[in-house]
Amino acid sequence: MTPSEHPPTTAGHRVAVRKAVIPAAGMGTRFLPATKSMPKEMLPIVDKPVLQFVIEEAVASGIDDILIVTGRAKRAVENHFDFNPELEAFLASVGKHELIDQIRDIGNRARIHYIRQKLQLGLGDAIRLGRDHVGDQPFAVLLGDTIIEPPEGQKPGLRQLLDVFETKRASAVAVHRVPQEWVGRYGIVDGAPVDGNPDVLLLRRLVEKPAVAEAPSNLAIAGRYVFTPEIFECIDATGQGVGGEIQLTDAMNLLAQRGAGASPQGPCGAIGLPAYPAATPSGCLPRRLHVPSGRRMVLPGQKTDASIC
Repeated sequence: MTPSEHPPTTAGHRVAVRKAVIPAAGMGTRFLPATKSMPKEMLPIVDKPVLQFVIEEAVASGIDDILIVTGRAKRAVENHFDFNPELEAFLASVGKHELIDQIRDIGNRARIHYIRQKLQLGLGDAIRLGRDHVGDQPFAVLLGDTIIEPPEGQKPGLRQLLDVFETKRASAVAVHRVPQEWVGRYGIVDGAPVDGNPDVLLLRRLVEKPAVAEAPSNLAIAGRYVFTPEIFECIDATGQGVGGEIQLTDAMNLLAQRGAGASPQGPCGAIGLPAYPAATPSGCLPRRLHVPSGRRMVLPGQKTDASIC
């Protein structure tokens, strides 16, 4: 966002973004009572929890070192990505070796670490907990309850954003359009196309959950970011914002008046929020999500089961 934000270089080559921070410490109140005993990031979509889709996107985008920010009630997150020798021994005993490969897959492709957010102080505070882990390198942030599913043949959503970061050499945020009446549920950006490209915006400002009449646009932050370490200084300088929390959007406004935003190709679904392109939590599933052959599921609020395609 500023001249000092150029990604570090080594021997004339820019360093690839390999680390990511995934905030997953929220209480999930919008999805109660389901989240009373289960983290919302672990709610299943057919045969995988939401968070696994997020981590698979990160890995497919080139990330191999992930820090998940959890809370006191999120032990299920750690258990899911941990080694389970008893389960694997049982699967081996009944000849289901392909399932062993599936449950080991993510752990074999990325190093996953955890840190707890002791108090619910907001998204900015959760990301700040990753300071020691990422060090002086640029890093990605993926919200643990938001899935971006690209159309067939397109790059993963985060990879699209990393391409913008590497090209523009500035912190970047993914955005998507939402109905005007929904802007009060999101961080909204004000920006203009760069070099005539409608998919890349020069950001002027960000507003957290504005009133409809005060929203600068209907471009909502889509739960994917790439930052340089300067973001931590900006978070430190940010006081409590909307809702009494340390808002990431406030820190991003401090980071610079100029930056790049990218509109990733594919629907974005935030679990527990009416998210584009769906109007209810039951419709928050990516439209192009692959379902194993023959699988069907019941969607809340529907009288009949529905396949996802």
